[in-house]
Amino acid sequence: MSTPYPFTAIVGQDDLRLGLLLNAVSPAVGGVLVRGEKGTAKSTAVRALAALMPEVPVVPGCRFSCDPASPDPACPDGPHAEAVGVSRPARTVELPVGASEDRLVGALDIERALSEGVKAFEPGLLADAHRGILYVDEVNLLHDHLVDLLLDAAAMGASYVEREGVSVRHAARFLLVGTMNPEEGELRPQLLDRFGLTVEVSASRDTDERVEVVRRRLAYDDDPEGFAARWAEEEGALRERIAAARVLLPRVVLSDGVLRQIAATCAAFEVDGMRADIVMARTATALAAWAGREEVTADDVRQAALLALPHRRRRNPFDAPGLDEDKLDQTLDEAGPPENSDGDDQPDPDGGGDDDGGGGGGGGVPPQADGEDRTPPQGSEGDSPSPAPEGAPDAPGRPAGGEQQPVAAAEPFRTKMLSVPGLGEGAAGRRSRARTEHGRTTGARRPQGALTKLHLAATVQAAAPHQRARGRAGRGLVVRRDDLRQATREGREGNLVLFVVDASGSMAARQRMSAVKGAVLSLLLDAYQRRDKVGLVTFRGKEAEVALPPTSSVDAAAARLESLPTGGRTPLAAGLLKAHDVLRVERLRDPSRRPLLVVVTDGRATGGPEPVALAGRAGRLHRSEGTASVVVDCESGYVRLGLAGELARELGGTAVTLDELRADSIAGLVKDVTAAGRAA
Repeated sequence: MSTPYPFTAIVGQDDLRLGLLLNAVSPAVGGVLVRGEKGTAKSTAVRALAALMPEVPVVPGCRFSCDPASPDPACPDGPHAEAVGVSRPARTVELPVGASEDRLVGALDIERALSEGVKAFEPGLLADAHRGILYVDEVNLLHDHLVDLLLDAAAMGASYVEREGVSVRHAARFLLVGTMNPEEGELRPQLLDRFGLTVEVSASRDTDERVEVVRRRLAYDDDPEGFAARWAEEEGALRERIAAARVLLPRVVLSDGVLRQIAATCAAFEVDGMRADIVMARTATALAAWAGREEVTADDVRQAALLALPHRRRRNPFDAPGLDEDKLDQTLDEAGPPENSDGDDQPDPDGGGDDDGGGGGGGGVPPQADGEDRTPPQGSEGDSPSPAPEGAPDAPGRPAGGEQQPVAAAEPFRTKMLSVPGLGEGAAGRRSRARTEHGRTTGARRPQGALTKLHLAATVQAAAPHQRARGRAGRGLVVRRDDLRQATREGREGNLVLFVVDASGSMAARQRMSAVKGAVLSLLLDAYQRRDKVGLVTFRGKEAEVALPPTSSVDAAAARLESLPTGGRTPLAAGLLKAHDVLRVERLRDPSRRPLLVVVTDGRATGGPEPVALAGRAGRLHRSEGTASVVVDCESGYVRLGLAGELARELGGTAVTLDELRADSIAGLVKDVTAAGRAA
């Protein structure tokens, strides 16, 4: 086993270290989510935490880590008679993003259960992580069915494995730690709320600090054991401090005044439910114990809010995490100081502390305060000419002008569901029909590999004709491996939604472009909820560009959309051809994820020889490859040319106006590509 990097050797990252240490002091805090860019020691810190955790007493031979003082009466390895417990180090169990359901919750031998009535159970990662740490790197990329299982285990403190009426239950209480890069997509709100704390990390911009990071890492890589030995004293001191804080924790007083501050803070930031209040109370108590005090202070409450609330106050996926610290201070002042607090021994609000890896802590400094204007400034130096006035006619042959100022998107709305026709086999999601591991049962087949979802009726039907030949005696059914049948199920998949947005001069009227951006933002929000990948291609002037390669981060797509400038001619064909290139590459990378092309345009094509004919040929190229498509018609005014409808026919898709996109009467916007092609 390789020597882990010492926790105390990590340079900087005070918030990260503090969040992890508070959970080591009080596992009831509920874990921590670490958000940040790649290469910021997220995984290193989490793996180093295990060496600081106190040892765990367990029942000898129990695969489920039962506590000898209070063994689980329903333990599959039980019941446990009185036995002398043994101690072992706390485990850090890593859950791979691509793990199977059986690997997470455990596997039940269905063949033995049916033929012998024996519950032969192989524990999974949830059993291994009981009374330890469950670490999920890139937790935002975890498949939905695994997220559902994690949510159930975290809520009930137990894991249930049920297969055709045969069930096994075992305790599963663990410290959930996740790391993620927000650029790769966000977490589902339900799982996000299960993390007690969240911290934002980023690489230091201080030259001396960066030099020290590199120096220590190189020294560790050259001699891991020698490097760890040099930090052994600091590691031992930090381990003792954690143990002392755990002993002190039950004696920490949480006064009524402090509770009022906590409740007032959660109410002021409009967080959902009561979990935030409970987590804040536990975090403030752990902060006091970590500082060696027996009473919670106002600064403990403030620090707890900065760690426990940023990820709970987001109202939609495009809100930046973080808290308005001025509002936080005002709320704490209005709620009144906590009773019997002593300001002399309060921690430094600026996060200063010891250099042993635990004293410092800032507490989630927000990247953007509430209410901060996210609209790009108007009229700044170097700005391009002002856009055309509202209501200006959309002349198809208007000469190319200068780049227009970006405009803010209109308020997003709930859109109709766009789906890809047919039956896919892509990643689990919530958009188009697909064969999945979860959903309604539609048939049965022979299992390929391990049996995961038994089709009981088909299994009995396959075994029944052979009972006499197998010498059946009595009421039991003789079942062999060849008789087992896997259930085939139909659910929903996530798709690649590629937006092709017209940013030319004909779209530049401020009110019109604002509505267009609002529609695209609404579709992005829908893509987030349906677990899609998204990409963004824009075209204007003389060319098209990939503003955002396909990604799971709808936040990144929304940011690109917000800063999208307009102006110039309309190279529609270039935009469609660029989209074709993007989809060609994505089919090679992920052939099972089906694409949905959403073209947002008024249908005009200008610039170059025969622009309309070129756009038509580009559209037919997409249709020939079976790409499902929707054209969002942005044409406005009393006189309409219907060019977007013509483009939709070339693509073999459907055209829908901005108003129809939200209308209840629209249904089935994406038709079967083959049928649409024949009709065209």
